[in-house]
Amino acid sequence: MAMKALDIYKHLPKTNCKKCGYPTCLAFAMKLAVGKADIEACPDIDPGAKALLGGVTRPPVRAVTIGAGERSVTVGEEFVMFRHEKTFYHPPGIMVEVSDTWPDDEVRSVVAEVREAVVERVGQDLVLNGVAVRNESGDADRFAETVYLAGGGTGLPLVLISDDLPGFEAALAVAGQYRPLIHAATADNWEPLAALAKQYGSPLVVRAGTLADLAALAGNCAGAGVADLLLDPAQGSLQGYIATATAIRRSAIERTEPALGYPIYLDAGTFKDTDAAVAAGILKYAGVIVTPRLSRASREAALTLRQNTYTDPQHPIQVAPGVYPVNDPGREAPVLLTVNFSLTYFTILGYLEASRMPCHLLIVDTEGLSVLTSVAGGKLTETIVADALKKFGVADLVDHRLLIIPGYAAPLTGKIEDATGWRVMVGPRDAADLPEYLEKEWKT
Repeated sequence: MAMKALDIYKHLPKTNCKKCGYPTCLAFAMKLAVGKADIEACPDIDPGAKALLGGVTRPPVRAVTIGAGERSVTVGEEFVMFRHEKTFYHPPGIMVEVSDTWPDDEVRSVVAEVREAVVERVGQDLVLNGVAVRNESGDADRFAETVYLAGGGTGLPLVLISDDLPGFEAALAVAGQYRPLIHAATADNWEPLAALAKQYGSPLVVRAGTLADLAALAGNCAGAGVADLLLDPAQGSLQGYIATATAIRRSAIERTEPALGYPIYLDAGTFKDTDAAVAAGILKYAGVIVTPRLSRASREAALTLRQNTYTDPQHPIQVAPGVYPVNDPGREAPVLLTVNFSLTYFTILGYLEASRMPCHLLIVDTEGLSVLTSVAGGKLTETIVADALKKFGVADLVDHRLLIIPGYAAPLTGKIEDATGWRVMVGPRDAADLPEYLEKEWKT
């Protein structure tokens, strides 16, 4: 189990020398406790304490980086079983599969889709992460050619999937310098694959059907000098995958089996329902998900689910407070108040833009909470509204003193009017009703 900061502090030199980069040994211990510092940063620690703390202060799931450059993806480095306990940090990389038996144009088409497809949601660009190249031809040269067609790892992270050692050697000669993920080492071939992974500095997937075999195989490869590993539990059903992935994560978090402290690999294409498999991987601990080409609807659903799952529940996605002009408003345009919860902002913005109604959208800081939650929790008050109107100079933008507030903020009407001197109009509760409301009710 992970140690608490004060327990870690007892094993530190307590000299407050600052050599570790932190002002005190206690501050260093606090960072160690949450896996945000490395015990190696302390030059004066006793070797015995160093060995003890090294095993309990590192992240229980090792961080592994696949690829190189801007589109590289880091997975793992997780600390909890459930998102609500703290948060999940590194979303799984979603890799779209191509085969070396496909025509070149089809391979290029998938690669272009992965590279260019973007889902814009609540101010973030959601993208697929890479390409998985499968050696189905049995021809090492053709495998290498397809890896080259996929960019060779220069633009997108790659997964190299093969049962053939010469195929791996040919593909790594093309893409090895860009840290592709190698799939997969088994009980029969782990030694030569571990040697290749070590030679190129590439992460390696180990594949076995039981936890004991996975742990043994991971231990062998780590002992051979491969630091970056992923675990493929090779399950034939989604139920089996979920059960095994949960057991792997629990073993890692509780540190009962250090050899299972690596991210998990899932091949969604091996299941009958690919979309369900992708969703299961996102929700249940996959670090890399390899999937056949997804429809647009399936891609958007997967990327949205991943964004939701890996958003910190204690720090919702927020937009900066301020006044946002919509549809080129003038001095007679209405002023609409709302909160800085991103989903609320972008939902309202979409309806307002579609209505073509010019308006000023005043965003106040409620720490990313929704309107209803902000009102109930005291994060949206008349003082906050008054301060925002003054801070952002709203009175200088319009000739009227009318403020439209969300329907769920109706209980604040009188208080806002007293605090601001503005007359308050209560808008609808549902953003979808805003265009009709403005058309019927807005008069300066």
